[in-house]
Amino acid sequence: MHDSEERYPPPLCHPGTREVVVARIEGWYSFENPPKKKKIMWVHAPAGYGKTAVAGTLARNLESRTGLDFNPVGATFFFWRTSPERGSPARFVITLAYQPAMSIPEIAPHIEAAVKRNPMVLNKALEVQLVELLIDPFKPLGELDEIPYRLVIVDGLDECTSSYQESLVEKQYAEDQELVQVRILDLIHTIQSHHLPLCFLVLSRREPWIERHLKSASFQAVTETLDLYQVKDHMKDVEKYVRAELSRIAEKVDHQDDDCLDDEWPGDDIVHRLLSRIEGHMLYATTIIRQIDDPYDDPRQRLRDILNTEFNSTLDRAHSTPFCSLHELYRQILRSSPLANRTTMAEVLEEILAAGYHFPAGTGAPAALKVLDRISRRAPGRGLRAIRPLHAVIHLVESHPPTGFFYHSSFADSLENESQLLPDVTIDVQKGLGRVLAGCLESLSSVSLDSRLDEDHLLFALSWPYFWREWVPSDEAEFLSQLRVLLAVDLAACFYQEMHFGATTRRVYRRSSFVCTNDLFHPTANLIVDRKSISMYAPFVEDAVSHLRTSLGGAILHALAPDNFRGSCCYPGFLDILSLVLGDYLAQGCKSKHGSTGLHNIARALRKLQLEQEDLYKQLELSFFLNCGEEVRRLVENMIKDGLS
Repeated sequence: MHDSEERYPPPLCHPGTREVVVARIEGWYSFENPPKKKKIMWVHAPAGYGKTAVAGTLARNLESRTGLDFNPVGATFFFWRTSPERGSPARFVITLAYQPAMSIPEIAPHIEAAVKRNPMVLNKALEVQLVELLIDPFKPLGELDEIPYRLVIVDGLDECTSSYQESLVEKQYAEDQELVQVRILDLIHTIQSHHLPLCFLVLSRREPWIERHLKSASFQAVTETLDLYQVKDHMKDVEKYVRAELSRIAEKVDHQDDDCLDDEWPGDDIVHRLLSRIEGHMLYATTIIRQIDDPYDDPRQRLRDILNTEFNSTLDRAHSTPFCSLHELYRQILRSSPLANRTTMAEVLEEILAAGYHFPAGTGAPAALKVLDRISRRAPGRGLRAIRPLHAVIHLVESHPPTGFFYHSSFADSLENESQLLPDVTIDVQKGLGRVLAGCLESLSSVSLDSRLDEDHLLFALSWPYFWREWVPSDEAEFLSQLRVLLAVDLAACFYQEMHFGATTRRVYRRSSFVCTNDLFHPTANLIVDRKSISMYAPFVEDAVSHLRTSLGGAILHALAPDNFRGSCCYPGFLDILSLVLGDYLAQGCKSKHGSTGLHNIARALRKLQLEQEDLYKQLELSFFLNCGEEVRRLVENMIKDGLS
């Protein structure tokens, strides 16, 4: 939502800017009932041209509009690739159903009835959710002509990059980002085809698959397109922003004790040179302002350094990918780091790129770097000091709520796409991934069943299976080195601690057990060897695969022991976590002869739990049904009935 706590303070247009664009969109929406124009508008622009700020400003303006007896904003959804919730389509339909229930009270009881009638609808396919939670609730209202049309704002469609399953299973089963984004568009098309009183504003980059789909026959008749870059007010808007910000910085400079102070700074000549360099690119402008607005340095000298740097680019900066001028600025920001810091700076950037997605939603760079310093065995605070010169592109001050790592995703794109950014700075994400993985496994070597995981770096280390899955060893020696460390870890204790501790705290990292159960008993697709280009018969490989299987089964058996089970059931969430892990383990074990021993042991444990703690066993059985479905529940019953115990 545009006014959610996660997005506070929300990106908005600088006062007095983007007024032409906002007015153009308001003119399309026009508050008409029903609207005479097309009911979908696609606004596209390159990265950094203020699409999200336009969406936020529009939502704010419409909600503050006086003289209306209804709220024109029906719903908003702001995709964001680094957010587990906003980077996935999983909550899209639920959010779109919940918000109209607030702005269109007539449908609220029908949505509530749909959820009560079938609570499992919240876990069904998005297309099913759409029908049951949004389309069907409008039907009892009869004719919809008298209901004012609401505007639904969907920002950052190109930031929707993963399916819900990606957080639970391997990436090969996650939907391709192009398919996910097209799927969202199809959901929107389905809504408008039912003639509901909703208009849709979709904002995104001009990705080829999005453009191709919106220009298809089914969309063309109902979609209006607006190229944000072609609305020429952005040149004047950027100038207004730059002049205002330089004036603000100049006021602070005037108070410095400097005999050489130029009272006229920055002066029209400098402003015009800077505007010529920026060429209407708002992200470029805001990045420069942050770079020169450094309390530890002279902003005039920093601005001179930027203006005196030759940018070798003859490409169209607006529509090139990546933008050459912006990436040249990123290189200059990296060069501002002292030579003695650059090796550590590069390592920290590699680790953020490799592991940043695995921190809980909203974790800021300062908190994440405290963990990464422990994982990588750096001195406390060393990582933050190494990247302090990058304050223009990375959030280095902890905010509330936390605002993530990068001011804009284009900086991360630049690091990943151009590994040799400077002659002495090379970014290799796989190296960072290998370091993080090794550090996680070494940290977990001290964990036992009696440990208390009350330190953030240990909780983070439990995410090691995600790093293992994504890691590509440079050679067999590196692979064997990691295997040796893995074999020294009490994985059974780690898996159990994850199930138990994850239910007792809100400081939850990504669930590693779900990654491990996928294809657990498959000879070549299990976590240890999948996509590693390493022979199954290489030293330690079979031992590591066996270690993973027996450890996961051992953790489940420990959790099912009656005394442990009763002690853990008092924590909300324990049964859900256990039932999901156990359900996946059983489903995978039934597919392979390698899982027979584990299934026998778990069947005996379930039978014992059923006999000694019948009331708690029934709770587990219900959790099976809610989280894993009827099939898994029947599987458990049959295991016990068939005498496997």
